[in-house]
Amino acid sequence: MTMDGDFRHEFVREPGNLRHNPALVLNADYRPLSYYPLSLWTWQEAVKAAFLDRVTILAEYEDVVRSPTTEIKIPSVVVLKDYVKPQKRVAFTRFNLFLRDEFCCQYCGSRGDLTFDHVVPRARGGITSWENVVAACSKCNLRKGSKPLHQCGMSLRKPPGQPGAAQLRNLGRKFPPNHLHESWIDFLYWDAELEE
Repeated sequence: MTMDGDFRHEFVREPGNLRHNPALVLNADYRPLSYYPLSLWTWQEAVKAAFLDRVTILAEYEDVVRSPTTEIKIPSVVVLKDYVKPQKRVAFTRFNLFLRDEFCCQYCGSRGDLTFDHVVPRARGGITSWENVVAACSKCNLRKGSKPLHQCGMSLRKPPGQPGAAQLRNLGRKFPPNHLHESWIDFLYWDAELEE
C-alpha cells in the first residue's frame, strides 16, 4: 500500500475482509481519517505499515504473526506518523449521497431499499448534481416517476445541496459500524456522554 494522498481510499469497506483483527487507522492528530466508513485496515496492511515505520502502534490484539526471524502482535490501533490533510472536496458518489441524506428516503423518511431520484426529472431537463439528486426508496421513486413534485403530491424532507467534507464526517459519526473492538473505544466519539 502506498502512503501517498490516494491511500485514504483504500479503507476496507467489505465486512468479510474484516473478520480477523482489523486495525483502526488514526491520523497524526489521533482522530480517525474517516468515520463512515470507519478508517480500518486489514491486519496485513497494518503490519506492513508498522514494518515500514509509517505508523505507531497504539494497541494490539493478543494474536501474533511470525516470520522466520520475527514475532509481532497484530496491531488493533495505529496512528500515522505523517499527518494527512483531509480532503475538502466531496466526491459525488452514491455512497456520499446516501450518507448526506442519512440513509433515508427524502420523501417518506423510510430506511432501506434505497435508490436515488432526480427531483427535477432528467426527462424535463433535470441534471445529475448534488442539488437535484436525493436518496429515495423504491416505492417513492416509482410513485414520483418522471413527474415534478407538485404533480404527484410529494415534498422533500429537506432541500438537497452539496455537503462539505466536515459535514459528511460528522454525519458519519452517527453510523458506527457493527463491530467496535474494545481497544478502539478511546479513539472514537459516537454520541458518548462526557463525564463531568
